[in-house]
Amino acid sequence: MTSTDQQAVPAASPVIGEAEIEAVVRVMRSGRVVQGPEVAAFEEDFSGLVGGRHCVAVNSGTSALHLLLLALGIGRGDEVIVPSFSFAASANAVRLTGAEAVFADIEPGSFGLDPAAVEAAITPRTAAVMPVHLYGHPAAMDRLTRIAAAHRLAVVEDACQAHGAALDGTPVGAFGAGGAFSFYPTKNMHALEGGMVTTGDAGLARTLRLLRNQGMEQRYANEIIGANMRMTDVSAAVGRVQLGRLGAWTERRRANAARLDAAITAPGVVTPPVAEGARHVYHQYTVRVPGGRDAARAALTEAGIGHAVYYPTPIHRLKPYREPDRKAGRCWALPETERAAAEVLSLPVHPSLTPGELDRVAAAVNALEVTL
Repeated sequence: MTSTDQQAVPAASPVIGEAEIEAVVRVMRSGRVVQGPEVAAFEEDFSGLVGGRHCVAVNSGTSALHLLLLALGIGRGDEVIVPSFSFAASANAVRLTGAEAVFADIEPGSFGLDPAAVEAAITPRTAAVMPVHLYGHPAAMDRLTRIAAAHRLAVVEDACQAHGAALDGTPVGAFGAGGAFSFYPTKNMHALEGGMVTTGDAGLARTLRLLRNQGMEQRYANEIIGANMRMTDVSAAVGRVQLGRLGAWTERRRANAARLDAAITAPGVVTPPVAEGARHVYHQYTVRVPGGRDAARAALTEAGIGHAVYYPTPIHRLKPYREPDRKAGRCWALPETERAAAEVLSLPVHPSLTPGELDRVAAAVNALEVTL
């Protein structure tokens, strides 16, 4: 038990209810369990979330990024500009194609790529820019797409944490050449596991369908080299149920975030800002604690408040990137990235929280002894 003798407030609470279980059982009884009618229906349903774009379901968000880059022809000799302040999958997808991940710094408010830093990182080898809509806040797509267009670069959106987010009315996943979403259990909606690629290009969508299915559209008529990155109908059935609830869950997250915004008054804690025109869907409610995050985490644990740090180590400092970059003589100067990694702290915001639990979260934060 905690010092408050109350049940802990969970940092996340994935939903697997009776509707999801019934959907799984229905698919299992049908005998069509891989790349069947449920996958096709899920793709059609999800298209409504991204402005009617083509949707291609795959087995994970990482696969969605990887296949999108491959479909765009990105590979050895190319560079893709990515943020270092993200989950490693963003840069891993680039490296898996044989291309190089070039790290650019972030904006302090949105935690997304800084357009000025992106422009400064462009070289003759740059083929694409990968904005990450981190924590559910859209990146500065208005400025980033202008820069990309001026330099004839593809824009690959990592929207794995941002289902339903938008900027100036345009949903994420509908800005660039393509977008990638994840349906991992802790995301705002899930499919047990899975991913989705979105694109406005019908030809690119067909290439993606080939790539996910061993290069085949017709059985044994392989057209290109592909892989097995298909989504199961079991996952798609769960995803369809979850997608139907996403709107209500998102509004609950946004209301929970607004309650925390109003209630958190600790002078040493910076609540998450929202850019003008941005629709934040709060995959995470991420505050900054410049004056002592470790002490804050200990106090929150004692108070029974779930929390997490996403991400304590920037990608460019992880071993698979640090050692090759050192050998190549690369030295990344990313001050906002380093500052964010040292300060961020994500608090509970999921739709299962009660008003009382939200008040407990705010009270525990306000009791922190941290100073700017």
